[in-house]
Amino acid sequence: MMTVGSPMNAADRAGNSDALENLARVGLIAYGVVHLLIAWLALQLAWGGGGGSADQSGAMQTLADSTLGKPLLWIVAIGMIALAVWQLAEVLRWRHGLSASGEARKKAVTKTAKSVAKAVVYAALAVLAIRFATGSGGSSSGQQQQQTAGVFGWPAGRWLVGLVGLVVIGVGVYHVYKGVSRRFMKQLDLSGAPAGTRRLVERVGLVGFPGKGVALALVGGLFVYAAVTFDPAKASGLDGALRTVLDAPFGQFLLTLVALGIAAFGVFCLIRAKYPERT
Repeated sequence: MMTVGSPMNAADRAGNSDALENLARVGLIAYGVVHLLIAWLALQLAWGGGGGSADQSGAMQTLADSTLGKPLLWIVAIGMIALAVWQLAEVLRWRHGLSASGEARKKAVTKTAKSVAKAVVYAALAVLAIRFATGSGGSSSGQQQQQTAGVFGWPAGRWLVGLVGLVVIGVGVYHVYKGVSRRFMKQLDLSGAPAGTRRLVERVGLVGFPGKGVALALVGGLFVYAAVTFDPAKASGLDGALRTVLDAPFGQFLLTLVALGIAAFGVFCLIRAKYPERT
């Protein structure tokens, strides 16, 4: 039996602290801004007004080039770290359910897996922001291809790349489902919000989650294609996925729709920062 002063209980208290929640709000705002910047870069790509990477590294580079670049990047990094810790606190929240049985255990496993995956994403964004803040940032697409090429050299590396692609596609499909089914409403506490705010959140989520889901599915598709063709150059990340959309018939129109979806997801993150609800 754990005592009141055990490390696990201390971690629980830290995860539920007001300080961490406020930092997580900063992280949600930063996460939303990153998506808005990606959407802006995607629109520039669609209409011939930009040559930068339409992905997370491009968003960080845009921040770095601004007047308050380094301070903003450090704020993003701190916010992302807070979000990662917030998600790890969720793992602690569901730890007791892992030893349960039936539906309770299934729910705990699902919640734990989602929280760990989100923590990894937020931590990766924190590292990316720190690299740009310290002047060592670069294009993530090129690094993605190098890393994929390295994995291809592992035993069964080709299958691993394909599996990663399928997982990313699955996450994308889930985002689309989450948007269409309005399950995203569970991520907010709108009990004290006016009715107009709820309608706004629903509309933003209905556009944002499917938009991000399509983008993720495209990224996953490129990983699967890289595995099938044994060509790491195909695994070019989000920037490559958006450029693939642009090269398709009606590419400008389709890429504009995807960009608007990503922007809507960014707006949802900003709203969630005001009405957070961990579930």
